[in-house]
Amino acid sequence: MEEKSKDPLHGKRLDAILEELVEYYEGFEKLGEQINIKCFTDNPSINSSLKFLRKTDWARTKVESLYLFVLRQKKRNETKDGK
Repeated sequence: MEEKSKDPLHGKRLDAILEELVEYYEGFEKLGEQINIKCFTDNPSINSSLKFLRKTDWARTKVESLYLFVLRQKKRNETKDGK
């Protein structure tokens, strides 16, 4: 029997993470307030942000950390709302 990874980032593509964050924060403007990096604040797009994040480890780490935070928030809200 295969053991499932408990890491929420396991198997998650960077583009999917970024799209989910943009949706959660309702656009790049609010996402840029959370993580103040130029690819989110200056003429942002998914493609340009992915290019930057794929070659900049510190920025990718920030995005992944924010994604984990958002997952915890969503779980907390589901529990609170009784879903």
